Amino acid sequence: MKLLHLDSSALGTHSVTRELSAAVVRNWTRTHPGTEVDYRDLVQDPLPHWTPAGDAADPAVRSGSEAMDQFLASDVIVIGAPMYNFGIPSQLKAWIDRIAVAGKTFRYGPDGPEGLAKGKKVVIASARGGAYGENSPADFQEPYLRHVFGFLGISDIEFVRAEGVAHGPEAKDRAVAQALARIEQALPLAA
Repeated sequence: MKLLHLDSSALGTHSVTRELSAAVVRNWTRTHPGTEVDYRDLVQDPLPHWTPAGDAADPAVRSGSEAMDQFLASDVIVIGAPMYNFGIPSQLKAWIDRIAVAGKTFRYGPDGPEGLAKGKKVVIASARGGAYGENSPADFQEPYLRHVFGFLGISDIEFVRAEGVAHGPEAKDRAVAQALARIEQALPLAA
């Protein structure tokens, strides 16, 4: 089994999502021994923003192909995705633009689009400075990620959230502790 671990927070060691995504990966590899983990830091190793395809020798084209290959080879994708300005970091969007490719991860047919990346599991570790709760009109992060992965054919999507992390140190500690407890005790991690 292959697990792709992505981090997209620019906060480095101060990142809540990096802490949570690492905990998800630790929990997964503990409960699924032998899992092969491939890690990509989308901040330290960013993908260029999408432009029309160029020469195959172009490093931007090669890095996009590598991102697609990593994604297609993975059974499980764990993503550290902070909420930035009600959405996702541009580094994560650049990665999504490299994996959402007609003919590879989805296709258009007579009945509309069909996802081709079925059978994968996605776990998203999310951190938000504010507290949004379920179905907030200000949350463009979770609905977008659910939609894009669903469009690619992935229906097994889990979110682990730490909300209100900018409401002070006590609120942050409480939110992180609750998210870590969910990862450890309640997050369904069946493949």
